[in-house]
Amino acid sequence: MIAILDPFSGIAGDMTLGALLDLGLDPDWLRALPAALGLEGVGVRLERVKRGEIASWKVDFDIPPQPHGRHLKHLKAIVEASPAPDHVKAKASTAFEAVATIEAEIHGTTVEKVHLHEVGAVDAILDIVGSIWGFDLIGVSAVYCGTIALGDGFVDAAHGRLAVPAPATLRLLEGQVVRSGPEGSGELTTPTGAALVKVLSLGAAPETYRPMKSGYGAGTKDPAGRANVLRVILAELDAVRGEESETVDLLAADIDDMSGEYLASAADLLREAGALDVTLLQTMMKKGRPGVRIEVLCRPADADRLEELLLRESSTIGVRRTEVRRRALPRSEASVEVFGHRVSVKTVQLPGGGERAKAEYEDVRRVARETGRTTADILEAIAKRP
Repeated sequence: MIAILDPFSGIAGDMTLGALLDLGLDPDWLRALPAALGLEGVGVRLERVKRGEIASWKVDFDIPPQPHGRHLKHLKAIVEASPAPDHVKAKASTAFEAVATIEAEIHGTTVEKVHLHEVGAVDAILDIVGSIWGFDLIGVSAVYCGTIALGDGFVDAAHGRLAVPAPATLRLLEGQVVRSGPEGSGELTTPTGAALVKVLSLGAAPETYRPMKSGYGAGTKDPAGRANVLRVILAELDAVRGEESETVDLLAADIDDMSGEYLASAADLLREAGALDVTLLQTMMKKGRPGVRIEVLCRPADADRLEELLLRESSTIGVRRTEVRRRALPRSEASVEVFGHRVSVKTVQLPGGGERAKAEYEDVRRVARETGRTTADILEAIAKRP
């Protein structure tokens, strides 16, 4: 199952959560989310409203007084302490890292020193983690995004009055298809919404798909004559060659002067920063020296950032970039219970019919450690489930 974001009136975190509720996300799960993230005293209000005569869900958080902004390390600590699956934690951390990096560059400071105001606020933390986790819970394996409406005019932010789109929002949306307006709409796409697009979207929506369900999340504004909602479409792709393929970038560098543990560390950092895949290959360098080729598969919108990370974190002095086509099998992910613990299981649809399922290794290892059972016991129990 894929999801297609249709931000014809922009995108924000609360709009995304509202659309997920409309698609079947459990309201009680969302009400319990603040406590799950250790954010005590936060109230959750869920309401059915109309925006331009379209019925939609409106999500609001009632938040007690908070610190003036948060550092990246504080946000990552909240994510790591949560019970979210590891792949959800990784995407949420990537979102916060992307915002912190961009804010540091814009304001001429370092990632360690920058305070995240809009995205570091409690509601934005709930929006980002809740949205990424929510897509996972309803079984979405891939997210795509249509043209994003930015709005116009000015917005009052922690750093004063800024032209729409705010600088951080525009940087986060690099590589996406956007448009200005409509006239007089104000800010439609927020930094939180832009961060979600950056870490979730694989690019433009497929040309053909089978829509299965659509949901609407309400924005705070209710302008006359225009539905201020985010539409999210759940769809299936036909298992026909080309319909599930996409254009991605391949970054490559050959290295012969780094030890294995530091190469492995660089590969982990690239994965955490949003690379689709990172591979280390043995190769032969000049004069017969053994070396390692590091290959990074990534979305075009992430290529510049990951290229810079590769140059910083490895000893290479040059990176090659090529455009490649990737065919990915349609996939879905679900959470099953074995021996009283949850395990994520990914299922792929095979060409010509049939499917193949695989349990998440880290979840299996965790359950084995916590129950004292072998990994074979856990895999057998999963296989026997209906």
